[in-house]
Amino acid sequence: MSIKVIAFDADDTLWVNEPFFLETEQKFCALLEDYLPHHSISQEVFRTQIQNMPLYGYGVKSFILSMVETALRISENTISITVIERIIQLGKEMLEKPIELLEDVEHVLHSLSGHYRLVVATKGDLLDQERKLRKSGLEHYFHHIEIMSEKKETDYQKLIKHLDIHPSEFLMIGNSLKSDVLPVLAIGGHGIHIPFHTTWAYEQIEHHIEHDNFRDFKTIKEILTHLNPEH
Repeated sequence: MSIKVIAFDADDTLWVNEPFFLETEQKFCALLEDYLPHHSISQEVFRTQIQNMPLYGYGVKSFILSMVETALRISENTISITVIERIIQLGKEMLEKPIELLEDVEHVLHSLSGHYRLVVATKGDLLDQERKLRKSGLEHYFHHIEIMSEKKETDYQKLIKHLDIHPSEFLMIGNSLKSDVLPVLAIGGHGIHIPFHTTWAYEQIEHHIEHDNFRDFKTIKEILTHLNPEH
C-alpha cells in the first residue's frame, strides 16, 4: 500500500455517540407514552428524521427539531409546553455530554502520527462536531478536519483533491459501511470497517464486501498490525 493520508470517522469510531441518542430517544418515548407504545414512537421519530434530513442534515439539533415535530404530530398539536421544554432540555443535555473516547483510540493516533497525515472526516453539525473534537483532546493529532454534510463519492473526491493526493493514497476508517467504506472503495481508495456495538438504523446495511482495498477489524488497535507504522 502507498497510503499517505488516514482519515477517521469521529462518532462511534473515536468516541461514543449513538448510545446518547438512544438514551435520549427512550426518555422522549416515555414523555409520549400516553399517546403511543414506545416502539411506535421510535418509528415515528426515525421517519421524521429521514424526512427532515435534506433540510436539517445530521446531529443533535436536527434530532431535537425532529422530536418536537414528532411530538406535535403524535399529540395532534395538544402536547403541553412543558413537554416541549423538556424535549429541548434533553437536546441540550446531549450537547453538553462529556466525551468518552473509545478504547485504544489515543494509542493508535499517537502510533500513526509522524508516519501518516491524519485527518478527521465526519458528518454532523459543524458547531457540535468542533466542540466534541476540542473536548476530546485529540485535535493536535490531525492535519485536517473535514466536517461533511454528506459522505458520498463526490464528497470524498473533494476531500482527496483538497489533500492533493491520489485516491489510492487515501484510507478511511469508520464504523459505517454505508458512509465510511463503500463510497471510498468506489473512487479507488482504501476502507477499514471497525463496527460499533450499536449503529443508527439509517447507517445499517447488509453488504458483503470482497475488495482488495477493504479490511474488517473488530478493534481499532488491529489497524496498527495491518499498517505496521514502525516500518
